[in-house]
Amino acid sequence: MRKRFVILGIMALFMLTCRFNAYAQAAAPGRGGDATQQDSSTSLDKWDSALPADKAVYAGKKSRPAPRRDLSGTWDGITEGGTQPKGSKNFPDDADPKHNVQPPYTSLGKDARMNNKPNEGEKQFPIWLSNDPVASCEPPGFPRTDLFNLKAMMLIQTPNYVAWLNQFTNVYRIIWTDGRELPKDPVTRFYGYSVGHWEDDYNFVVNTVGMDDKTWLDNVGRPHTSDMRVTERFHRVNHDILELTVTIDDPKFYSTSWAAADKLIFHLLPPDFDMGESFCSPSEMEKYKKAVRQPDFNDSK
Repeated sequence: MRKRFVILGIMALFMLTCRFNAYAQAAAPGRGGDATQQDSSTSLDKWDSALPADKAVYAGKKSRPAPRRDLSGTWDGITEGGTQPKGSKNFPDDADPKHNVQPPYTSLGKDARMNNKPNEGEKQFPIWLSNDPVASCEPPGFPRTDLFNLKAMMLIQTPNYVAWLNQFTNVYRIIWTDGRELPKDPVTRFYGYSVGHWEDDYNFVVNTVGMDDKTWLDNVGRPHTSDMRVTERFHRVNHDILELTVTIDDPKFYSTSWAAADKLIFHLLPPDFDMGESFCSPSEMEKYKKAVRQPDFNDSK
């Protein structure tokens, strides 16, 4: 029975509790259609655009050279694995030992991991027993926004900062490029403090500190301390492809730095792509938990 509930929880959790308008309306007539077959620029109704269903849509596509020092655009991460339900892309956590890859925990880090009760991964709990903050509609925090449900993101460049917008829970981050230093003793925030610089014309490096340690690194409960430092490397391969590498440095919980995601691939979407809303509703989440725990639960109650 437990396994049944876990499977139900994983498959339906965010579909039933978050308002994914872009996906719910993707196949409806006049709502942008299947993005694998229809360019949104030809759609009569340009709202709530659909993401491609398969990366085959990009196969064989020729691209122009990358523009210099430019990340601007809306980027598709879902087709190359940005969802990451079983933990960060490079370190999947699975009940099958063949698929189980663990980061380099210290003894403190391992103990902290064992205190978390995810409803996915090797150590699974039913949704109503999970202590996953996201299961209660708490903010995912950073870097979990990189390491879970990174389906579509928008990057907007200005002279002083890069704005990073994520469709999942409608999160934004500001990555400052005005030369300021990271705070020395920051008051923690869910998404930390970020500064970025161009290493060369096609590699943008972001350093982030000051994350609240109540958040998780990924969907299987990897922990972190408030002293963690995260490095993101955005590599513009060409006009249409962007790669993201996310490296974790947290000596109290991990014996060495580790790349949680290595060259996660994003594809440039049409300039009129509309990401739509994606909020977590506490009332719908509670209704879902009751429905899973009590399959005969009456929604009218």
